[in-house]
Order: sequence, then C-alpha cells, then structure tokens
Amino acid sequence: MAISGYIRRICATTGLVVFLAVSLGCSGGLAAEPKRVLVLHSFGRDFKPWSEYAKAIRTELDRHSPWPLDIIEFSLVTARAGDAKSEEPFVDYLHALFTQRPPDLIVSIGAPAAVFVQQHRPQLFTTTPMVIAALEQRRIQRSSLTENDTVVAVAADFPAIIENILRVLPDTKTVAVVMGDSPNERFWLEELRKEFPPFADRLSFIWYNDQPFADILKHVAALPPHSAIFFFLMNIDAAGVVYEGDTALQRLSAVANAPIFTHDSAYFGREIVGGPMHSVSNLGRLTAAAAVRILAGEKASDVRIPASTFAAPIFDWREMQRWGISEKNLLSGSEILFRNPTAWEQYRWQIALIFSVIFIQAALIAGLLYEHRRRRLAEGESFRRMTELAHLNRVATAGELSASIAHEVKQPLAAVIAHSGAARRWLAGETPNLQEVLASLKKIEFAGQRAGEIVENLRSMFRKETNGRRPLDINKLVGNVLAITGHEIEKNSISVKTSLFSGVEPLVMGDQAQLEQVLLNLVVNAIEAMSSSNSNPRVLELKTAPKTGNEILVSVADTGPGIGAENLEKIFDAYYTTKAHGMGMGLSICRSIIESHGGRLWVSQGDRGLTFYVSLPRSN
Repeated sequence: MAISGYIRRICATTGLVVFLAVSLGCSGGLAAEPKRVLVLHSFGRDFKPWSEYAKAIRTELDRHSPWPLDIIEFSLVTARAGDAKSEEPFVDYLHALFTQRPPDLIVSIGAPAAVFVQQHRPQLFTTTPMVIAALEQRRIQRSSLTENDTVVAVAADFPAIIENILRVLPDTKTVAVVMGDSPNERFWLEELRKEFPPFADRLSFIWYNDQPFADILKHVAALPPHSAIFFFLMNIDAAGVVYEGDTALQRLSAVANAPIFTHDSAYFGREIVGGPMHSVSNLGRLTAAAAVRILAGEKASDVRIPASTFAAPIFDWREMQRWGISEKNLLSGSEILFRNPTAWEQYRWQIALIFSVIFIQAALIAGLLYEHRRRRLAEGESFRRMTELAHLNRVATAGELSASIAHEVKQPLAAVIAHSGAARRWLAGETPNLQEVLASLKKIEFAGQRAGEIVENLRSMFRKETNGRRPLDINKLVGNVLAITGHEIEKNSISVKTSLFSGVEPLVMGDQAQLEQVLLNLVVNAIEAMSSSNSNPRVLELKTAPKTGNEILVSVADTGPGIGAENLEKIFDAYYTTKAHGMGMGLSICRSIIESHGGRLWVSQGDRGLTFYVSLPRSN
C-alpha cells in the first residue's frame, strides 16, 4: 500500500510537471501569435483628412501594442457614390476572406467607413470588436451600436472657426466655403448652413459645393476685398472628379486671393493660416489606446472615450506673413509654428560672443586713445612748463649775474671810448699818424662787435626759443661763458684752466642760448661752490674733447666741498638744492635741455669738488 501510494504521488507530480510544461508552451505560442486588425479606409488610403488619422493611429499602435500586429487594410471605393447595392459584392468578399479566421479587431476610419460597417454589421463579424474612429460625433448611428463597438470621435465647433476668422481678420465681409459633392460632403453642407446664420448680419457666405473644382478656382482667384476661405473638404467635386491628398488644397492656395482657414489639422502645414482645429496626433493616441485595451480582452462597450474638441489654436507664421496678419490679433494661447528663425535666434551665442569681443576691443581702443591723449597733453604741458621754468631760470641766472654782465659790457664800451680818444689825439697832431688811427679804429670795431655779441647773447637768453638750432663751435661757447663770468671769477680769486679740443672744428647742433645757459649754470654753480667754502686753491677747469662715437664731451670741474655720495644723483631732481636760497630747478632744467639736444648730463665726485660732464652729438 505504501509503495503503491508513493507511485501514485510520483505519477501525479509527473503529470503536473507535464501539464505546466504544455501550458507554458501553449501560452508562449499564443503570445507569439500576431493580432489581426482589419482597417477600413473611407474612399481610399490617400484621402485627407482620414489618411493622416490612419497614419497617426498606425504609428501609435506599433508603439504601444505588446503583441505583433497583422494589419490588413481595405479602402471603401464604393462609398464615394453612396450606392448600397455596389457594396454587397465587397461585403461578400470580406466575409469569404475572414470566414476561417476572423480579425481580432476592426478599425473604421472616417465617416464613410463608419456608415458602411454599421450598415453591414449583421453580415460582417457580429462578434468581432470594432473601433469607429476619426469622425465627427454627428455621423455616428448610435442606434446601430452594439456591445462590441466603441467610438473615438471628435466634436466640431464650426462657429468657432468663423469667430477665429473675424478675430484674425476683423475687416472680413465674405467667407467662401469650399467643399465637394460626395454624400458625406452633402451631409456637412446642410449642417454648416444650420450653424452659420448667427453671422448673417456681419458676413455673406459663398457656397461652392455645386461647382466643378476648376470653376471654384476661378472664383477664389477673384474674391471681393476683405474675404476669407473656409476649406472644409474636397474629396469629390460636383463633376465627379476625385481629389486625393493635398492636390485640391495646393491648387486652391496657388490661385486664391484670400487667406484659407480650416477645422482639421490634417490640412495644416503650408496652405492654412491656422486657428482652433482637431488634433490628428491626439485622436491617433486615443484610438490606439482604445484598440490596445480591446485587444487585451476589455469589452468594447466598456471603453468609453469622450469626443475630442478643438485643440489649442496653432498658426502658420509663413501664411501670416503672406497675408499681413498681426500676432496681436491671434487667440489667447495660440502657438505660432514654422517661424523663420532670426539671425539672433539661430546664432545667439555666436553673435553675443562677437559683440562681446568687439565691445572689449572698442573699450580697449577707447582706453588707449584716452590714455594716449592724456599722455600727449601731459607731455605738452610738461614741455610747456619746462620751457617756462627754463625761461625763469635764465631770468633768475641773468639777475644774479647782472653785475657781471654789466661789467662785461662796460669793458668793450670803455675800450671804444679809450681807442676813440687815442685816434682823435693821433689826428690832432701836426702830422696825423694815420697808421695809429687805423689801428685804433680796428680796435674800436672789435670792441663794438664784442659788445654786440654780449647783448645778442643776453637777448637770446631771455627769449623762449625752441627751434633756433644750428651748428655751433663748442669752444666758442666755452669762451663766451668764461667771458660772461669773468668778473665773478676774478672777484672770488678763482684760477681758470682750459683744455679745448683742437684740430677739426668742434661743431655741435644746438640752440646757442640754451647751451650757453647750461654751461653758464654749471660754471656759476662751480664759482658759488668754491666761494662759499674755504677751499684753497680755487680752480675752475673746463675741457672739451672728442668722445667715443660721434660725440663731443665738455667737462666743468671745481675744487669745492663736493656733496655726499648718497645725494649725488638727487641734484638733478626738481626742487632739490644745497643752496640756502636756491630754487632747485637749475640742474633739472640743464639735464632736460641737454637731453632735448640728444645728449647726456651727469656728475662725478673726485678727491675734491665735483665734475659735470656734458655729452653732445657732433654736427655732421
């Protein structure tokens, strides 16, 4: 008994394992089997607006379906004429095609397809669930709906289209309604005629449903001013001509003299101005979601989806520009698409960077120009002040040496008087000595020339001359300075030693008055340094000699007390002085004058006193 019970338990366990394996295998096979979806198109696959809804639905089904899909599509060509008898062979064909394996779901797209499937529901797959999609809710035959049907519809507000036209184009007086003459379009003709009377006091409507499309094109090309076009549908015109895709709308836009509006975004993208419209993408998502729920086993009648209203207004920027429509006239919350980006919108960061660089460069250039101007003004002011100070220094120096100058002028004048007296005496004799008279006259002439030179040098010293440069003999300048200061040298018991450059005439290019001022200042400083101390002997030594390169060197040495090594270079600073009543400008001005002549001025201290050196370029 125990063994038989054990065997039974083993068999039961084995059977359970086999059952689970078979069940998993079967369920795996079922999961891999595709769902069959029958799609019925109104008129054909390329008729707008339904073709755009079909694309959106298919895209969303492929994206969200957890199963592979076998989508089978058919077009209801017979619905174009609305002939019920011509549909019977097509119904028989579908019945025969799906007898062995009916579809898992039927999706009808558009009102003509919905009318067809509802009329023939008893003959076509009575138990197959169906989604009636992409139609306006007024086209649904609700009395014919079964528990296996669900509807994904839209609710159109056609007066809102007219209100949008009046808002965008307030001066509109005429609205031309473009639509075809198929059974579906004739239904909507009556509906629109019922909804537009409230606008009769503001607008006149032109209806083109009963005209061939070729005639419609002629009329819209000559609409009166302040007109707008409402494009509803143009599938089949009054002459029976079929228009697929965008053919009719493109031809209409090419000749129309008024902007075009519509109620469905399936037409939006080039020819339509815009406004509130049905959203193709939104209805595609809703239809695909309902289909997936039904394929998953949910009862079709339990899948209830409210009719979709118009989406937020959208407008085509290109058409707004074409018809001169201002953005301020658009409905609140409107979105403008296809706007051509401005250069700023396309290259914002690049433009900002370029302008930043330009701004920085402009600021730098402005700063440099400002600083350059300030420097030039400062240099001009400095030069002017230096000239003023040099002039003041010359005046001060001339004042201090006025006694010496007066003495120097007296000498040639006294010589003139003496020689004139001598010449008169030689002429007054019994026998005039003409040789002696001629000699006296020559001495008078020389003395007069000397007096004239002294006066001219004095005048030049007091003039502010900056451009009177000419070749000068440096030895003669030294001689002139010694002549001017001779009285002070003699008065202070100073002996003078000179060692002047001989051979080729030592010429330098310069202003005589300024260079004489420099040498005069250096000699006067040396005289004052030796006279203010008990230095003995008092020797003033002046030398001129060629220097390495194309220069001439002048040195002025004294045997005064000198100056401390720490203050040696300070003596050239403005306002620095070792004199009790000095201004401290003399040597500073001297250095400026020499440097303006392209030379150098420096000082050295020996065992006794100071030696100043002036280096000047030779005149070629």
